[in-house]
Amino acid sequence: MTWQAVLPLLLLMPVLCAVAWNDLRHMRIPNLLVGIAVGLFVLCTPLLGWSEIAWRLGAAVTVFALGTAAFALRLVGGGDVKMLAALMLFVPPQTLTLFGYAFSVALVLGVLFVMALRIARVFRNSDLVGIRARGKFPMGISIALAGLFQLALITPPI
Repeated sequence: MTWQAVLPLLLLMPVLCAVAWNDLRHMRIPNLLVGIAVGLFVLCTPLLGWSEIAWRLGAAVTVFALGTAAFALRLVGGGDVKMLAALMLFVPPQTLTLFGYAFSVALVLGVLFVMALRIARVFRNSDLVGIRARGKFPMGISIALAGLFQLALITPPI
């Protein structure tokens, strides 16, 4: 993997951290963060070829369409759908399968993390909505973890 393909994902890391925190804190992923991610992708397009851009857009549109169906069934939140689709813009097409595995692991770890926080006595009276919201899960944590895992897995050695 080249640094040109990895750099956009590296630049997205602060946004993903903000997504995880906002979702844990408020159970919301602000549209501003999704917009920043999409804008960052647009700024990074000169690093990518037209074919690469087309594949990434195709993956993002596919994830958005499937996510919209899941949202209609009340399986995921709207912010989760938008942010996951935006994250797909940063995943090189040749690593989409790897991202699927990374996202699966991130979902499991995210659920375990939130369950651990919910069990911990110190967080019982927390103002973190993601911990208090029973029957709901702040998926922004897993989305951010998946982006971090993907970056770690595709970054070329120095």
